[in-house]
Amino acid sequence: MAREIDYGNLMHDAMRGLIRKVLDDVAENGLPGAHHFFISFDTRHPGVKLADWLAERYPKDMTIVLQHWFEDLEVDDDGFSVTLNFGDSPERLHVPFDAIRTFVDPSVEFGLRFEATEDELDEEGDAQVEPDEAEEAPASHADAEIVPLDKFRK
Repeated sequence: MAREIDYGNLMHDAMRGLIRKVLDDVAENGLPGAHHFFISFDTRHPGVKLADWLAERYPKDMTIVLQHWFEDLEVDDDGFSVTLNFGDSPERLHVPFDAIRTFVDPSVEFGLRFEATEDELDEEGDAQVEPDEAEEAPASHADAEIVPLDKFRK
């Protein structure tokens, strides 16, 4: 079998590296201007850590918002940890970068979506992980456009 360059995985690694750099900067300097993020992730992914009641409420996926109230954002090579407020109940969670499904900054209409791999497809061919919009997410999320990379191919 001939060796091939796996451009899809290379692109996903590069996009996750971009997210890491952005979150590193926010951890160091705070959110600039009107920037804020909607981050959806697979709650079943190995390495995701969240309170049991959150895992029960979001058994497949979850969208978090980093905007007005978040604390102790820490970023490492594998993912990020942050404390968020869920109905006046602060909860710490950890999200590996590989668990991220979408990353959106609606303030500048920027978004990334990670396509499901073959392992994540069920027998019907549908992705098992479809991002749910968390109740904490403001309506402006719907206004942001997630641009697939195919849009830029010739």
